[in-house]
Amino acid sequence: MLTNFDQLLAHLAELETKVAFQEQTIDELNQALIDQQFTLDKMQHQLRHLAEKLHGVQGSNIASRAEETPPPHY
Repeated sequence: MLTNFDQLLAHLAELETKVAFQEQTIDELNQALIDQQFTLDKMQHQLRHLAEKLHGVQGSNIASRAEETPPPHY
């Protein structure tokens, strides 16, 4: 039969195990967050680059269908 002291030690060991797993989970989540932030920063940089590139593109010389004259057979 376990004494009160033995039960207390068993409960303490269980709590220490849970804390260790929680610390590991927090570290893994932190690393995932760092990786996602890096990816987000990279994507924002790429988006800015594309926006600048699109802003610099001049309009096309091709007229829209509404502006085109119909072919001669109409």
